[in-house]
Amino acid sequence: MSEQLVVTARRVRNAYLTMLISASLSLFAAMVLSIDAFKLAKDENVDLSCSINAVVSCGKVALSWQSTVFGFPNSFIGLMFESAVITIAIAGLMQVRFPNSLIRIAFFIYSAALIFALWLFSQSFFVIKAFCPWCMLVTVSTISVFMSMLRINIYQNAFNWSEVIHQKILRLILLGRDYAAMTIVYAVIASAIIWKYGTYFLPEFLYN
Repeated sequence: MSEQLVVTARRVRNAYLTMLISASLSLFAAMVLSIDAFKLAKDENVDLSCSINAVVSCGKVALSWQSTVFGFPNSFIGLMFESAVITIAIAGLMQVRFPNSLIRIAFFIYSAALIFALWLFSQSFFVIKAFCPWCMLVTVSTISVFMSMLRINIYQNAFNWSEVIHQKILRLILLGRDYAAMTIVYAVIASAIIWKYGTYFLPEFLYN
């Protein structure tokens, strides 16, 4: 019979710490984007600091219909979501153990946020053909928060798997397979941007 895997308190703390840092970065980006939204509401021609050229352009992204899918700036959603995540992360760091149902619901709700963030990224990549650095920070941070929540749910077996299945999946997590998957996702996103739009900004960074 294989040895029973045990999740240490340190691993749980690390997951909540990663969640806290990632959500804080996303919240900061959402705050900047919200301020920019107010600036653009006053003057659509305002020169935003992150509008560098035709591709790296916060203004172009912010003025697209995709930036106000629900009738208000998407960044307002980030302000609400990330504030809630930060609260959960801080409580987790204080060794609060949430009920499985609560942490599971939080995971599924944030899964919707991740899908939305990836959809917005695809719109920037294929439709708008411009990138907002702050939006990219939100996308990257959202992926990190999602993976942290997934890790915590697995640690607690919040999905109520059988012990055999839980131990198999937990083994993969403890071996860092989730980190490997996240690294691959980041690499694919970075490679896609550089491959399609690299000529618009790499020369300026390298030679100016």
